[in-house]
Amino acid sequence: MNTSLPSILRSLRVWIASISLILLWVPFLAVIRLFDRDKNVMRTGLWFRRLGRALTKTNPFWKLKITGSDTLPESRAYVVVSNHQSMADIPLISNLKWEMKWVGKKELFRTPIIGWLMSMAGDIPLDRKDSRSGARMIRSALKYLNNGCPVMFFPEGTRTPDGTVRPFTDSAFYLAIKANVSVLPVAVEGSYQCLPKRSWVFGSPAEVRMRVFAPLETTGMTMRDVSRLRDTVRGAIIEQIAAWKGLAKQEVDALARSSQ
Repeated sequence: MNTSLPSILRSLRVWIASISLILLWVPFLAVIRLFDRDKNVMRTGLWFRRLGRALTKTNPFWKLKITGSDTLPESRAYVVVSNHQSMADIPLISNLKWEMKWVGKKELFRTPIIGWLMSMAGDIPLDRKDSRSGARMIRSALKYLNNGCPVMFFPEGTRTPDGTVRPFTDSAFYLAIKANVSVLPVAVEGSYQCLPKRSWVFGSPAEVRMRVFAPLETTGMTMRDVSRLRDTVRGAIIEQIAAWKGLAKQEVDALARSSQ
């Protein structure tokens, strides 16, 4: 991590610009939400994701390259799942062209400003320590999926501490099978270097690569297939990240590394 004085000063400038942009977005999004009568609050959600795109464009440390997204229909419900390298993943993944409701930890929704924006956009809170919250999350996500709106998960549950892919939880895959919708895997590489966990200083300017895979159908699957579907998606993401980095798959798999 580059913690030189010039890097710190550049990071401060980026944070000041980003926070200013976020503050400007609050009243703007509130007005949109006031007049948004769509059952999925799609217009509000789309404008909230545009904030992520604006943050990406104004950050000189981030250069994003996306592949695979152009061939997908925008008006179809998916359960979207991605590995989670950094807080930067949120604005970066918001550059995908379709609206989707994000499942996020409840602490984010209690954060001033960001939490307000997420609530206005219809995102879904989850208390990972409360099983009842998990059931409420599933009900909310099912409602969106049944209305044709994708739902977004980070199945690792938290950011990686070292750039490897952590174990995936079952929730996203259970939901996809229950709703009989496709799983849409997304692999992200490079955001960890841009903004590592527990750091506010941006790394050296770097390219972040993102790949949207072909959807995996769940038609005919039962709950017995949850773990197989989970492992298939996680394996595909690990394989892509390993290929980008020129490493063996076990080098980016947290489970494989812990067993060595």
